[in-house]
Amino acid sequence: MKSLYYRATLKKLSLALLTTLLVSPAALAEATKEELAKKLANPIANLISLPMQINYDQNIGADDKGSRITMNIQPVAPININDDWLLVSRTILPLIQQNDINGQSSSSGLGDTTQSLFLSPKAKSSDGWTWGVGGAFLLPTGADKFTTDKWAAGPTAIALKQSGPWTYGGLANHLVSVAGDSDRADINNTFLQPFVSYTTKAAISLSLNTEATYNWESEELTLPLTFNASKVLRFGTQLVSLGAGLRYYVQSPDNGPEGMAYRVQATFIFPK
Repeated sequence: MKSLYYRATLKKLSLALLTTLLVSPAALAEATKEELAKKLANPIANLISLPMQINYDQNIGADDKGSRITMNIQPVAPININDDWLLVSRTILPLIQQNDINGQSSSSGLGDTTQSLFLSPKAKSSDGWTWGVGGAFLLPTGADKFTTDKWAAGPTAIALKQSGPWTYGGLANHLVSVAGDSDRADINNTFLQPFVSYTTKAAISLSLNTEATYNWESEELTLPLTFNASKVLRFGTQLVSLGAGLRYYVQSPDNGPEGMAYRVQATFIFPK
């Protein structure tokens, strides 16, 4: 019953927010909001932000009866190294609540933390590309049911181009376990995230991406396709981007989520 309640509630919230963002006849936003929306489409922009993202996945487990809600806290902090270079820190800290997976009772807790650091030039390349390279790290911060009990590290890179209202590019990393519990499965995962987004003058962004992960140890691919809509708004003095999205799992492991999934997100923006 809890699983059905969570699914219905998050589905209604996601669809309602998505519809509102797409069809609301709100007044045109200021130019600064449009600029901020474009910056949010760039994962390594020189902009401090705090995204709070809630994902609902379903049809999990051998009997397809399980569900999972994951709240990702994802602070983004650019650090000025000098006049020419930025170091951009991106953190993903997941809080997980799951129900009825393979007959197990409900459980919740902290998941493992992913930390990425990108070294990026402030100036675009001669043909208009923005890029960054660096390292990605997996930290075993999770509770017993939600941790790999492994430390992992590897390279990460991103490249993107912004032309008018369009942003397109891709982000990738590869993580390999370097320490941890020897009784746990080794980590050898490649993550690929191609993305494209369109931002209107009303500071509404429509985006499409995949968040593909390939596990080289188990030879399994997880491939969700995500459509998201968001809008930059002002609440008092605080700028916030509110968004909602739909995901469809094109492919997933046998016990992984299947079919439709839902996402809502609030990103708190702190312009310099």
